Amino acid sequence: MLAAYITHPDCTRHEMGPGHPECPERLAAIQDRLLATGLLDYMLPCEAPLATEEQLERAHNALYVRQVLQSAPAEGYLQVDPDTRMNPYTVPAALRAAGAAVHATDLVLGGEVPVAFCAVRPPGHHAERDATMGFCFFNNAAVAVRHALDVHGLSRVALIDFDVHHGNGSEDILAGDERVLMCSIFEIGLYPFNADDARSLKDAPNMVNVGLPKRSGSEAFRAAVTDHWLPALETFRPDLLVVSAGFDAHREDDMGNLGLADADYEWVTRQLMRVAERHAKGRVVSCLEGGYVLNPLARSAAAHIKVLIGAD
Repeated sequence: MLAAYITHPDCTRHEMGPGHPECPERLAAIQDRLLATGLLDYMLPCEAPLATEEQLERAHNALYVRQVLQSAPAEGYLQVDPDTRMNPYTVPAALRAAGAAVHATDLVLGGEVPVAFCAVRPPGHHAERDATMGFCFFNNAAVAVRHALDVHGLSRVALIDFDVHHGNGSEDILAGDERVLMCSIFEIGLYPFNADDARSLKDAPNMVNVGLPKRSGSEAFRAAVTDHWLPALETFRPDLLVVSAGFDAHREDDMGNLGLADADYEWVTRQLMRVAERHAKGRVVSCLEGGYVLNPLARSAAAHIKVLIGAD
């Protein structure tokens, strides 16, 4: 059975100005790499639908959703935070990105595909319940998690985040929800500048957040996964894994300084797939988050997808 590869041309029309790191070329780089390596032969191309307001409001405040939908400029750019702009095509791109996560969840839980990768932008894990932040408008992964719980009736969903930046938005939305276990790593001292140690940033038992010092490298990353994530996941026994797949912890990406390599993304995906096979019938939904230098982004995404779809 083929895995799903979910994307949409609308996701390339959103852009935030010349030189902005979160650029449309990110998606082209990933797809070109998957074509060159033959990995797309193992995947079913799917068009991302537009998320509905009802789907978004499972993760976001209704007023916030309407504000985003009504804010896009007719031309030029609207600055919504120091790092984030909207152009006339931002809203459909953001709706496609969240819609891809919902569609992936439907496909995987409906048994049509075993796993899915959402090649979408804008990313989502900084978007809080009622705030745009850090290139993110809607929290795609959190929308998927709540869709799995509230529509499909799952009892336990794990959200895994290996982006170099803390997924503050996902934590804001999901902290305290006993049906969810969130496991993340992030580099201490980076955006959004709200993490200074390895403890959970919120006093919620469903958060397993591990902050790592800069230049920690592969050994510390793998130890964090082995010592913290995997025991928690084994205890939790998730019915579905949703992955916030950020690749900006790579040693060639200047957005962070953790110093990971392609092989680390392959390794961590293999650990997650083993958890999914034991507890979740192999069901995984992965959503692109960060990764801003095109070559390491493409290589790392391909390493992740190769294991995700069982082509390794």
